[in-house]
Amino acid sequence: QVQLQESGGGSVQSGGSLKLSCAASGFTVSSYAMAWFRQAPGKEREGAAAIYTGGGSTYYADSVKGRFTISRDNAKNTVYLQMNSLKPEDTAMYYCAAGRPTGGDAWTWESEYDYWGRGTQVTVSS
Repeated sequence: QVQLQESGGGSVQSGGSLKLSCAASGFTVSSYAMAWFRQAPGKEREGAAAIYTGGGSTYYADSVKGRFTISRDNAKNTVYLQMNSLKPEDTAMYYCAAGRPTGGDAWTWESEYDYWGRGTQVTVSS
């Protein structure tokens, strides 16, 4: 049974850091592109970061570039999102996803992902 379980969310002040984890079961994260999406209240879900298979190319939304880092630990079958210099606008539910997106901006398309977690809440106060 395929499952993605996010953890590590919480409440922090502006400028703080959090590290999200996404533990996978039923498949190996090294065989899928893995991504973090987020959805703020009243807004559509958007791609924040992705890491591809093979060489592990990474992709980031402009809004998080330079502050967030996505990584993968194949031995633990887990994907991480290190979030630094957090801002109130980073407040959202964060979701982990696994899929096989093609090139270009496809990593940001929800339709390219086969499996989703239930999300973990991140709240950043000013």
